[in-house]
Amino acid sequence: MYAIVEAQGRQFKVGPGDVIVTDKMPHEAGDQITLDRVLLVAQDNGEIQVGSPVVPGVQAIATVVEHGRHKKIIVFRYKAKSNYRRKTGHRQDFTKLRIEEIKAQ
Repeated sequence: MYAIVEAQGRQFKVGPGDVIVTDKMPHEAGDQITLDRVLLVAQDNGEIQVGSPVVPGVQAIATVVEHGRHKKIIVFRYKAKSNYRRKTGHRQDFTKLRIEEIKAQ
């Protein structure tokens, strides 16, 4: 069984036991959260439910594993022949989620 869920504005294909990395969420490590924007559910027997836009009564239960920061990316801007150079960096915060189960009511 797998599902397509939306978390923090992005879509993920998840199944029980999968670990996904999303943008930072305001939950503590170890908390259980419910992802109720499930866009598609595929059963093991081949049955597929597609939502419009979400499938009613289906939820994905996830546990917050950890928070962290991605590797630094360097942003370098310059304009030729005008001595303009700017170097900045950015590190995006993230939250790791482990999908425990997909509940269909």
